[in-house]
Amino acid sequence: MAKAAKKTVKKTAKKPAKKVAKKAAEPDIRKGLVGVIADTTAVSKVMPETNSLTYRGYAVQDLAASCSFEEVAYLLLNGDLPNRKQLNAFKKKERSLRKLSSNHIAVISKFPKKAHPMDTIRTAVSYLGTTEVAWGGEPAEADMERAINMLSKIPTMIATDFRFRNGQRRIAPRTDLSMAENFFHMCFGKVPPKAVVKAFDVSLILYAEHSFNASTFTSRVITSTRSDIYSAVAGGIGALKGPLHGGANEAVMDMMKAIRTPARAEAWIRDAMANKKLIMGFGHRVYKQGDSRVPTMKSCLEDLTKWSGDTKWLDIYNILRDIFVNEKGIHPNLDFPSGPAYYLMGFPVNLYTPIFVMARITGWSAHVLEQNASNALIRPLSAYSGRAQRKVPAIAKRK
Repeated sequence: MAKAAKKTVKKTAKKPAKKVAKKAAEPDIRKGLVGVIADTTAVSKVMPETNSLTYRGYAVQDLAASCSFEEVAYLLLNGDLPNRKQLNAFKKKERSLRKLSSNHIAVISKFPKKAHPMDTIRTAVSYLGTTEVAWGGEPAEADMERAINMLSKIPTMIATDFRFRNGQRRIAPRTDLSMAENFFHMCFGKVPPKAVVKAFDVSLILYAEHSFNASTFTSRVITSTRSDIYSAVAGGIGALKGPLHGGANEAVMDMMKAIRTPARAEAWIRDAMANKKLIMGFGHRVYKQGDSRVPTMKSCLEDLTKWSGDTKWLDIYNILRDIFVNEKGIHPNLDFPSGPAYYLMGFPVNLYTPIFVMARITGWSAHVLEQNASNALIRPLSAYSGRAQRKVPAIAKRK
């Protein structure tokens, strides 16, 4: 009986070892990290029960309806909405930091005029990082100061480069204007009607944050190495440039300009669908029932259409949306209404993603602060698919 019991134990002990070996041979690969939960965050979440993006617990559509971008920036950086005293202090500080140094302006003036504005803003942010010695893991107060400094100066960098690339003199920032108003002033020398400013301000709120998206995750990876916030933001800008991420708003407007008229829209979209062409501005990995930000931005597009009297882009929007939603079941994302909205505001297409940077600096900074507060080096593994280890042959035997 004792011997029989011993054999049974041996057999039982071998089974788990076989299971472990099988798992090691077949790793669970998640291309694009789909479904992988890398960490926790208190900054934002798409609530599954309401399909709504929330910032610090507040639905983004409610924030867009009731708050200014400055209030939302404060919320993301500090964890809650400001009272009147806190908001006034935040505005005063942000406005006081808008100016660029003469050296910084000189650097921007030397950028190639054909360079994409995303490349120039990435480099302008990097230059700002050379003006002090910064490392990750410093007191949160230091990075908060840097975050507000970038929030203040990035619009000035973008507008300065915009003026220089068009052969115009730069326009200095004003301290008596909101962030949205000041950006129009620095780009065009005037502030448009309130409806236009409001639509722009809303777009900044909607673009400010979106959890562990590609650019934010890039910023957190860089931060996790104990690198500095300027490097993290520059890396975020590099990730945002891609048309599968932030650059999609530019691609949407390029697509609409290629369509040209509403009369051509249906034939264009059906040809694209038949030939399996990539159609920008539709679908989102996170949203299953449509992007919760779209109705708010679509309303802004409708307001801008009424203001401008130009219905062409809204008509094209509606034709493409109806066909794609009804026949493919795929809904527009935020980039789809933003592209034509920015076009009606008067911005050139290559400035759309830098405007995205103006907004997302708030989300990136909030995540940098959060990553530093509870840091662990982000270093995933990979499953090797190359050649087995081999010897280096003598040169005479190499093919």
